[in-house]
Amino acid sequence: MARVTVEDCIDKVENRFELVLLASHRARLISQGASITIDRDNDKNPVVALREIADEMLSPDDLKEDLIHSLQKHVEVDEPEPDPASLIATAATADGEEQDDAPETVTFDQMSEEELLAGIEGLVPPEKSDDY
Repeated sequence: MARVTVEDCIDKVENRFELVLLASHRARLISQGASITIDRDNDKNPVVALREIADEMLSPDDLKEDLIHSLQKHVEVDEPEPDPASLIATAATADGEEQDDAPETVTFDQMSEEELLAGIEGLVPPEKSDDY
């Protein structure tokens, strides 16, 4: 590669491996149609990328963030959790029911402890099989 250009870039990006990653990422962006910030001077894309880094036309930190973002398969976005009432309303609308403007009241079945114990006593244990 262009030794002079690499030597100029070492001041901006101290790790040579990171410099190669950033310059190759920028060269790929240029080949995909990104606009360049310097004169090409009949140079190929990797040399143009190195010259852009050396001339501080691009921030190495910005290139690093862009590289990380391009390599991520799943980007987590912190979104506020939906209101439980809106989830119920959405589910009701999806079932074909008409949605009222008034919020619905959510009710739960109440069971006493005695009823719970009576229900548990009425359960039939599962049959044992030879598989276990």
